[in-house]
Amino acid sequence: MRWLLDVLYLIVLGLSSPLWLYRLIRTGKWRSDWAGRLGAAPILPNAPNGRILLHAVSVGEINAIRLLVDRLASPADDGTPGMDVVIATTTNTGFARAMSLFGETHTVVRYPLDFSWSVGRFLRRVRPDAVGLVELEVWPNFTGACQRMKIPACVINGRLSARSASRYALVKPFIAPSLRRLECVAVQDAVFGARFVELGVARDRILITQSMKWDTAEITDDVPGADDLAREMGIDRSSPLVVAGSTSPDEHALLHAAVPPDVQLLCAPRRPEWFDDAAAVLEGCRRRTRPAETTGTTMRFLLDTIGELRMAYALADVVVVGRSFGTLHGSDMMEPIALGKPVIIGPAVEDFISQMDALRAGDGIVPCTREELPAVIAELLADAHKRAGLAERGRSVIRAQQGATDRHAELLRGLAQNN
Repeated sequence: MRWLLDVLYLIVLGLSSPLWLYRLIRTGKWRSDWAGRLGAAPILPNAPNGRILLHAVSVGEINAIRLLVDRLASPADDGTPGMDVVIATTTNTGFARAMSLFGETHTVVRYPLDFSWSVGRFLRRVRPDAVGLVELEVWPNFTGACQRMKIPACVINGRLSARSASRYALVKPFIAPSLRRLECVAVQDAVFGARFVELGVARDRILITQSMKWDTAEITDDVPGADDLAREMGIDRSSPLVVAGSTSPDEHALLHAAVPPDVQLLCAPRRPEWFDDAAAVLEGCRRRTRPAETTGTTMRFLLDTIGELRMAYALADVVVVGRSFGTLHGSDMMEPIALGKPVIIGPAVEDFISQMDALRAGDGIVPCTREELPAVIAELLADAHKRAGLAERGRSVIRAQQGATDRHAELLRGLAQNN
């Protein structure tokens, strides 16, 4: 079966090559580390206390496992020694983020392409005792290799949107065998669990552990480097600042118009290939990487870097969550709320439905439409008391939802120790 999959993958790659070559040329995102993508991970020695492999596709998933990596690597409450943790990721931005968070203390590798020889080579080199696949990254040759090598694998922090579920349903005969090979699927809520069951996971293998993203939302008022960022970008700390994080191209003109010209606006596009287009829309903006290009006073700023959004959020008087006012499906709203910021979000939140349900119930976020955005921003900027109340209610929701990281750590330790 695995050789048939290899042939199928090669056929699909060949047929789709004009499309992905065009995208590579257009975006400039040439994939690097092809040896790693073909399974040439470092050859790791045996881990006396066990080794956990965590696969997180990109930046969002990497951020979600920040605390989990620390929990697994530290001694457990019962005195069990900490484990060796290897982090595998797919995208270049995910790899860069993983290196910045874990590179000094843990092994960070590329997740292999799902050819049988690639995944087999990869697993023989990394030698994990258990595998955690973050959210939903279940590939047939990889799960098949884990099963043959007797390496227990599970989905952690599992989520399956209605949009994704409908797509996977079209290829259920292809994906169902992979899902059935998993030891369990630890999901964020019962709705996600039911969708996994519809795709072929046995009901008794579904665990509801909630979302680790609540735990990674660190409640603090102090973010190192925030003052330096403000000084280096020329942000006036005595004047209001609206920060729009993880924005998409169809939102920059909206934000530029929604924030009054005498109020500071900082936009942080989600992807590097969107930086230049955002700069063109935010005419006269000061870019983080090119501050000398703008002289004099400006009220528009562009954070054209990766990894500094948290510092920008710490400077904000009001935060607008990007990718929620256009055709995409939302971004993480928990980080700015944990920093004590009043947060506005648009209607496109399909990727964060459970989080939005909790925040709406606790009145800890302001949802609005594109048309309502200017008035909502103005209302919050004009009322410090309203901003403070909204921020504190949001933090209360986060505190009430935390605890999933410890549940996931216990699950993975158990799988590794029983292997």
